Amino acid sequence: MARKMALEERVAKRIKRMKRTVLMREDFDDLGGYDQVGRVLRHLSDKGEVIKIGYGLYAKAERSPITGAVIPVRNLPALAKEALSRLHVQTVPSQLERDYNSGRSTQVPTGRLIGVTSRINRRIGYNGNFISFEYAAG
Repeated sequence: MARKMALEERVAKRIKRMKRTVLMREDFDDLGGYDQVGRVLRHLSDKGEVIKIGYGLYAKAERSPITGAVIPVRNLPALAKEALSRLHVQTVPSQLERDYNSGRSTQVPTGRLIGVTSRINRRIGYNGNFISFEYAAG
């Protein structure tokens, strides 16, 4: 008789199969209830398989070969843009990026400032590093 997989095993298996890097709690609605999925994601975060980057937002994680710390598989600006896309928020280049690309500035933007076309009230980041948003008319 085949043993039923625990919810944590099913969530971990689905995460490994997913092509996207940013995970949302809603991705696992068919596997269990809101609270159950939240507990499983928190436990996977403690184990270092995912990292929480915002309210209901998680990213696939790995161990850093240099420090051994748990880090996301992609950089923070890329994660934030993917998360905003999943939240249906349109992103545009920030003023700093536009200045650099047009040659008005030689200072390379860090990517920690993302231009958005609508209001957003979220904090996206991890380990004390967060993305800032700049309203830019589309």
